[in-house]
Parts: sequence; structure tokens; C-alpha cells
Amino acid sequence: MHIEPGLVDASKIVLSYATAATAVAAGVFHMRKDITQSGGTMFVARSIVAMIAVIIFFEVLPHFPVGVSEVHLILGSSLLLMLGTGPAAVGLGLGLLIQGVFVSPFDLPQYGMNLTTLLAPLFVIHAIASKSLAGRGYTSLGYAEVFKLSLVYQGGIVAWVAFWAIYGQGVGAANIQAIAAFGASYMLVVLIEPLADLALLFVAKKLKSGALRRLLNPMVYA
Repeated sequence: MHIEPGLVDASKIVLSYATAATAVAAGVFHMRKDITQSGGTMFVARSIVAMIAVIIFFEVLPHFPVGVSEVHLILGSSLLLMLGTGPAAVGLGLGLLIQGVFVSPFDLPQYGMNLTTLLAPLFVIHAIASKSLAGRGYTSLGYAEVFKLSLVYQGGIVAWVAFWAIYGQGVGAANIQAIAAFGASYMLVVLIEPLADLALLFVAKKLKSGALRRLLNPMVYA
């Protein structure tokens, strides 16, 4: 997923620096919380796994341009549930940066917008999970619960992409049509992500004690 180059011109792109800085600050808060709970070694290990997963989401899984952006299968709720909010945020940020540096240098000016678009919805579903799933192990979740998280995360991405597109290009008919085309296509991810979540949680439930189980977010079993 990326904001198309030129969608927001240089005179307006400064706003993305502020939103990205806010997202990074929130990410640091969650990183510190995860490190306190699980220790630095496990945090780094989970972050590396998240980063590798994000690179796969961006570069290996099918992706195609639609309207104002690109449709990617970014499993944000899967990352949060399985690895935790802090590692998921690090994985998304580093995966996006690696893609920009080594694969799509033309995306680097849009890094702040893309980072905000990926992280802001992640922190929203963290808040939802913290409130509605408190005290429950994630392996006990059903389809309706993971669907809600996926819908909010993917809907948040669409909302942010729409914001950047309107901020950069206004509310002309062509721009609105391009936003609608992207949104309709991107929300198809919601049909896949909850099934991926449930499959991963099923596998996690079958794991016995060991290194692989310790690598997962403690909330999977809490």
C-alpha cells in the first residue's frame, strides 16, 4: 500500500511529518510497554518476525494499483494479535522503510503519509482489543471478534488514504471516483484477514511450550 507520488505536492506534504511524528510517539509508548512486559530480547525477536511478514505482505503477496493507491494484503490485526502492538508497529515501520529504500525509492517522500496510514489504525484496534478483550486469551476469539478488528483496521487505512487524496487533490469528481475504486477494492481484504487470524490463532492454540510459543504475544494465551 502506498500513496501515489504527486498525490500530495511538496507544499502540503509537511502535514505528513506531523502525523508521522505523532504515530511514532505512540509507537514508542507501545514499544516500551512491550519491552517492560516481555523483555528486550523477545521484543526484538517479535519485531523482526513482524518486519519480515510486512515485507512479504508488500512484495511477495499479490498487489495491484487501484485508484489513488495500491491494494496490498496487509494483515494488521494478525500482526497485533500474534506479536503484540509494539512489534507490529516496528515491523510495519521498518518493512515500509525497507520497501522504499530498496524497491520503491520514489515512495520515500510519501513515507510519512504511508506510515501514518498503517500505524494509526493499528493503535485504534489496540484500544478496542484492550477494552473489549481484556482478560481473555486471543485463542478463544471467534469470527465476529476478529472480523471487527479487521474491519476497523482496513477501514482505517481506507479512511486515511481518502484523507490524503482529498487533502492533496480536492473533491473533484475524478478524485472521488478514484478514492471509491480504491476503497471498494481494498475492503475485500476484510474477507480474507479474519480467516487468516483464526487460522493463526488455531495453530497457536495447538503449540506446546517451547521457543515458538514464547515468540508469540503473551496475550494469545492470557
